[in-house]
Amino acid sequence: MIWQSLSLRSFWWAMLTLGGGMFAAALYWQYALGEDPCQVCIQARLWVVAIALIGALMLILPDTTGTRLGGLILLFISSMGLGERSYYLYEIENFMGDGSCQFTLGMPDWFAVDRWFPALFEVRNICSYTPEIALGITMAEFLVGISACLCVLCIFASKTLLD
Repeated sequence: MIWQSLSLRSFWWAMLTLGGGMFAAALYWQYALGEDPCQVCIQARLWVVAIALIGALMLILPDTTGTRLGGLILLFISSMGLGERSYYLYEIENFMGDGSCQFTLGMPDWFAVDRWFPALFEVRNICSYTPEIALGITMAEFLVGISACLCVLCIFASKTLLD
């Protein structure tokens, strides 16, 4: 039981660290490298923040089967959301489908994060391409891979974390 509890805390710490690291990387690309984000990039960024917040929330909530299941479901949904936005961006940069984006975030007034935190969530570019991270892999491709891995991890973790 103690080993499972330590494993569970490590899992949620990993989600907090992954989400926080990806968010920090996005800000580095924006401010240090001058790669202004587009609408879809900011929407993906919001899913990344959700992954980090889920990790943080699960670290402070009581460790029950219900909270574990809820956390895994929320993490899976956030990973799917990140995957959908990332794949949409991948399609745009590879001229597939009829993808396009706007110069506004398009969130409702009750969730106007682009006005509340413009330095973090303001759309500053039109969708076209994402920068190369390393070895010819673009940011969109990397995010598609990360989100797929997270979805698979949620499925496998559900067995371990819910036992």
